[in-house]
Amino acid sequence: MSKMKSDPPQKYRDFVARYPKLAEAWDTIHEAGAAGPLDEKTQRLVKLAVAIGALREGAAHASARKALGIGITPAELEQVVALAAGTLGLPSTVAAFTWLQDVLQPKADPS
Repeated sequence: MSKMKSDPPQKYRDFVARYPKLAEAWDTIHEAGAAGPLDEKTQRLVKLAVAIGALREGAAHASARKALGIGITPAELEQVVALAAGTLGLPSTVAAFTWLQDVLQPKADPS
């Protein structure tokens, strides 16, 4: 799998520059959660599913960007959204679908 990763959004970079200790703590939490038998692809799909289930738009965007960055396909990401429908219901699943589309089909910058 490719290790190409996209840069985090500027607002995130601004936040961690302002609060480096929180960024360090966040990295430690991530490392602890990643330790285990699941491979990187499975971990990323699970994180997307959790973000969708928790209705966290920003986390869903970040998870989708990171997933694409390691070679997960759009079709695989869309299946995670489809799997959420039975638990979340249609309105929340449609919202999650739009969050994924924000990443897969970004709108051109009007400036």
